[in-house]
Amino acid sequence: MLVGFASGVLVAGAVFAFITAVGVVPRLAQKTGTHKNVRIYEIFVGLGGIFGTILGFAKIHVPVGTPFVILISVCIGIFLGCLAMSLAEVLNVIPIFTRRARIQQGMFFIVLAIALGKLIGSLMYFIIPGFFDAGSM
Repeated sequence: MLVGFASGVLVAGAVFAFITAVGVVPRLAQKTGTHKNVRIYEIFVGLGGIFGTILGFAKIHVPVGTPFVILISVCIGIFLGCLAMSLAEVLNVIPIFTRRARIQQGMFFIVLAIALGKLIGSLMYFIIPGFFDAGSM
């Protein structure tokens, strides 16, 4: 039990260190012009991780209803999309790609296509029964 708990703490620490290293929260605050609230954002990211872990570990059933689940799912999707784009930005994926592909214009459409592809793929995964069956791989 102690090893399992210690492993969970280690993984959680690594995830939060990764989020910090990528800089998704400060970058979002900078882009939205709310950089004065970065501390509050970071606190809520930490609290979300803590409460999510407690709810997942304790198997507590919280009767919140479908609209709340949809809202939380959208928020999680937005956060993960921002995390992925922040990682791509930190690794300079987009500038390297545009230089190598010699793309001069149309970056808006490339980013839009990436976002829409992620959205459509996620919707297909969650809406179409059996769309992605891990057992078939």
